[in-house]
Amino acid sequence: MSLFVAIVGWFGAITVLGSYVLLSTRRLDGNSVTYHVMNLLGAIGVGANSAWNGAVPSTAVNVIWMGIAIYALSRHRAMEEPHSS
Repeated sequence: MSLFVAIVGWFGAITVLGSYVLLSTRRLDGNSVTYHVMNLLGAIGVGANSAWNGAVPSTAVNVIWMGIAIYALSRHRAMEEPHSS
């Protein structure tokens, strides 16, 4: 199980860093669904690894990071929904 948790953590770290690189090099828009999904998946991976290893501050930061990504995705979805008159 610890190998699985390590793999999940590394996947999360690579995903978060990848989204930051893509944003910084302007290959990804900071308001895009892709950017927020990458951040959500990354936070889940790093957060799960942190929780498993008892790193409470890192776990807390990643739970907040997940919340921000979920909020951004929900706002994005709300903006795309057609409004009925």
